[in-house]
Amino acid sequence: MTLEYQAALAGSYYKATFQVGHGCGTSPIRQIVVNIPTGVEGAKPMPKPGWAIDIAQGRLEQPVMRNGKSVTEDVARISWTAKSPADYLQGAWYDEFVLQGKLPASAGTLYWAVSQVCEEGRVDWTETPKPGQPPHELKYPAAVLELMPASGGGHHH
Repeated sequence: MTLEYQAALAGSYYKATFQVGHGCGTSPIRQIVVNIPTGVEGAKPMPKPGWAIDIAQGRLEQPVMRNGKSVTEDVARISWTAKSPADYLQGAWYDEFVLQGKLPASAGTLYWAVSQVCEEGRVDWTETPKPGQPPHELKYPAAVLELMPASGGGHHH
């Protein structure tokens, strides 16, 4: 489970495209669940034909101001579920699941925990490296997005 674009500017709007290359062994995927990282605001999924979308809200640790209003909840999880077995993502196929949201303002690394639920079994892409651990040692790494510092000041002539 990887992101198509693995770097973005901190504080920008970002289209997260999760690339799914295989099921659970030979078992097809019937659901993809993306946990929205802390600090990502207003996540919205892109609809997919044959898949139902569920958006779960979560309480924010600290309220934030948006459009002059105090906001205490935001999207915490988005899932796509195949509407019928004919819509399952077969092991021999490739697909993408897309959402957008506003990224945190600070540069750093953002990990996206994603679960693929199959007809039989599941794979949770949730592992993050410990300090000093090479990411390639992880068996089921979370999707990684590097947030680059937004360039300094505005419009120059």
